[in-house]
Amino acid sequence: MYDDILLPTDGSESMDAVIDHAADIAARRDATVHALYVVDDRSFLTLQEGMKSDVVAGLREEGEAATTEVASRLEREGVTVRTAIRKGNPADEVLDYIGEAGIDLVVMGTHGAEYERNMLGSVSQKVVTMSDVPVLTVNIT
Repeated sequence: MYDDILLPTDGSESMDAVIDHAADIAARRDATVHALYVVDDRSFLTLQEGMKSDVVAGLREEGEAATTEVASRLEREGVTVRTAIRKGNPADEVLDYIGEAGIDLVVMGTHGAEYERNMLGSVSQKVVTMSDVPVLTVNIT
């Protein structure tokens, strides 16, 4: 049922619970976990052109560190892992990746208890609403 599980990560320490849930599900089902980091290019649209490449490079490095950390933790649990880094709107990139990689389940963090964040919309809210596959959200606040 769940052969490929997507775990979007932002690299924060609060991802521990999300990683634990993904590891448990993947280990029980002999599934592959796809650790995805999205460089949010909306956050620097107003920067001067010369600065954008530096910002992208820095965020890409953060993504490499984040996906490497997830992969290391999951591999210690005997879980097969694939990593990917994309650039764009995080929710859109997660949704695109689901279709492209044949994902069966998404396990992602949410800041569900934060009223202000929910008022502005969130990546997890959009993914839950628009995904064609089940989404398990883990409260990371």
